Amino acid sequence: MQIAAKEIAHLLGGVLEGDGEALVDHPGKIEEGGAGALTFLANPKYETFAYDTPASVLLAHTDFTPARPVAASALIKVNDVYDAVRVLLGKFNNTMQPSNGISERASVHPFTTLGKGVAVGIFSIVEEESKIGDGTALLPQVYVGKNVEIGRDCIFYPGVKIYDGCKIGDRCVLHANVVIGSDGFGFASQPDGRYSKIPQIGNVVLEDDVEIGANTTIDRATLGSTIIRKGVKLDNLVMVAHNVEIGENTVVAAQAGFAGSTKIGRQCRIGGQAGFVGHITVADGTQVQAQSGVAASVKEPGTALYGSPALPYNNYLRSYAIFKKLPEVFKKIIALEKKLHQK
Repeated sequence: MQIAAKEIAHLLGGVLEGDGEALVDHPGKIEEGGAGALTFLANPKYETFAYDTPASVLLAHTDFTPARPVAASALIKVNDVYDAVRVLLGKFNNTMQPSNGISERASVHPFTTLGKGVAVGIFSIVEEESKIGDGTALLPQVYVGKNVEIGRDCIFYPGVKIYDGCKIGDRCVLHANVVIGSDGFGFASQPDGRYSKIPQIGNVVLEDDVEIGANTTIDRATLGSTIIRKGVKLDNLVMVAHNVEIGENTVVAAQAGFAGSTKIGRQCRIGGQAGFVGHITVADGTQVQAQSGVAASVKEPGTALYGSPALPYNNYLRSYAIFKKLPEVFKKIIALEKKLHQK
């Protein structure tokens, strides 16, 4: 696909400076994009590349005032660079797309209900009494268990597994090897030291517009439902235990983990490798820095946390400024003690 700079500016509602006829046919990084590339400047750390980039079109924020002429043939200024990039990358998206219809090498139970335009890829399996909404696509090697409900316009990438009884809303995206509804980690210790499995008879509910990254696992509830609310975005390799609830529009980076029955509020932002103990409640708008460990409920909305166990963000930074100096402080204390003993 080729598109002119003036068309991009019109599409984004941006202000064009330079050659409106400059053509782009692919997106590229600001430090690498060559002729025909569309690139962007959103982080001031990369501003120096704007003056040397071989890209044809550069996107920047409306406040950007070049210190010298930019190298690109055209500069387009927009109010929100990242959102503009989101729109444009959709135009160039050539990632794996589903085939039309039902593959002859798929297995769809005759007692399954399929909506209009459903696609089921090669070696995918849909078990009995399941329902799949209009326009949903299952790519190759997807497994959908019994009594599963899937909404409209979803896409499940290869290797996704949906266990029996789970419910998935509209416009959900599940990337490769996501597992929804595997057993929660529940065992009862016995007098002889063994652990006996506690049956996990609940399910998982994903509401509308949820996106889940590759290899993420969400366990079914012991009783009731593990719930992922509308608009939640989970990165790769996230682990959600049984009976957890994650609130609307919360985003979670890779390798975070949530122990059983924890409730996360709406519009939280959780960094990579953060961990949450079980049976706590986290208030709306909480921000958790990467690798932090949350060991108690967070009651105040909008709290920012850092550390393990996590502290209020600014308290952690002040504490860190002190404890990173502890070896030096310790040496000074020892030296002072020696002087005191010499007197």
